[in-house]
Amino acid sequence: MTKNKKNKPLKDLPLGFIDRQEKELLVRDFIISNIKEVMIRYGFKYLETPSFEYTESIGKFLPDKDRPDGGVFSFKDESKWLSLRYDLTAPLARYVAKNYLEIPKPFKRYQLGTVWRNEKPGPGRFREFLQFDADFVGTKSLQADAELCVMISEILEKCGLLKSEYVIKISSRKITEELFKKINIKDEQQKLSSLRALDKIDRLGWNGVKQLLGEGRKDKSGDFTKGANLSSKNIEIIENELKKKLPETQDLEEIFKIFKNYNFSNFEFDPSIIRGLEYYTGVIFEVNLKFDVKNNKGQVIQFGSIGGGGRYDNLVNNFGNYDAPATGISIGLDRLVYALMQKKEFKIKQSKPVVICVFSKNSMKEYIDLQKLLREAGVSTEIYPGEGKLKKQMEYANKINSPAVILYGEDEIKSGKPTLRNLSSGDERSIEIKELVNEIKKII
Repeated sequence: MTKNKKNKPLKDLPLGFIDRQEKELLVRDFIISNIKEVMIRYGFKYLETPSFEYTESIGKFLPDKDRPDGGVFSFKDESKWLSLRYDLTAPLARYVAKNYLEIPKPFKRYQLGTVWRNEKPGPGRFREFLQFDADFVGTKSLQADAELCVMISEILEKCGLLKSEYVIKISSRKITEELFKKINIKDEQQKLSSLRALDKIDRLGWNGVKQLLGEGRKDKSGDFTKGANLSSKNIEIIENELKKKLPETQDLEEIFKIFKNYNFSNFEFDPSIIRGLEYYTGVIFEVNLKFDVKNNKGQVIQFGSIGGGGRYDNLVNNFGNYDAPATGISIGLDRLVYALMQKKEFKIKQSKPVVICVFSKNSMKEYIDLQKLLREAGVSTEIYPGEGKLKKQMEYANKINSPAVILYGEDEIKSGKPTLRNLSSGDERSIEIKELVNEIKKII
């Protein structure tokens, strides 16, 4: 009889989640530092809300309700359902309602935070990702909408993109509202299903979207998404109208005038821009990259937008009778990093410490004194943290891309001259301690 082997835990990650390594995280930190700099200059206040909210506070505005659990990760706490936030806008609306009397109007806030979506993952699309949001709450002025577009352009250019490498596409929800009236769609659920279908034009193309506007669509994995059940005639009208450059609405005419005052021209009117969330009420915009993005296999992928936003004048009113018209923009930072790392080489200073090799534990005080001297001079340094002979220590130094090792054995300690070995060239020299910092800085 064979003994039951104990099941080992999985080392694989669930689909839609990813381990992020140092270089990507440092590029992300670089982007975040640029965002904060611009936000301060534009007068936005920094805010943080919790990862969990009551489901009833955010669950009405999900982008993909056809999936299990309505697109969110949830659990029941006593009698109330809690959900991980799927965006930063619904929590902002809750915050504004809760603090309505204390906050200034308009209220300008920005936030950086992780969000979670129980959706089907794809290239550059994750179930957990970092998002950046900036919003104006308490104003109907389209100056706010225009400033968000100008602001996000400034951030992208500070991060290294050229004007020719991105574009802000802009439209208005009033266009689709007029279109729904034209084809006599009155059912709110059918409207919402149609909006969510149209929001996938950049990913699925018109053929896929027309299936979702009709009876539904089965993807490559076999999953079926129920459609909006529009007639073929109405689907044809929608396609023809949105492929045309429709007459601009009053809100678009006004925002284009404001863009002119800003000398901002890196935008284009595109009536096929929809934004799938149901709470948008007016001007909407998307940030699109104009260069190819590739997957890990080097294949060009349909990447879609890196973010967008628009006006949502009624969202805060879900919590009560509040006068809080609003507009905002969101950028998926992990998607932006994914794309930017393909476009340009970031001069990011990664951690590459000089390694002090350990010859004897009895010499630890001398190693620590040397490490302190180098660190105080601004040199990233570490005493070999493991156990093993010199060969193993050298393997470690090469594995972490250390620029150099310091050999400080009994003879070197007596002479006061450590040996510095350049790991790129293989050269090594015996150097006075007082000269060590200067010689290391020539290498790193």
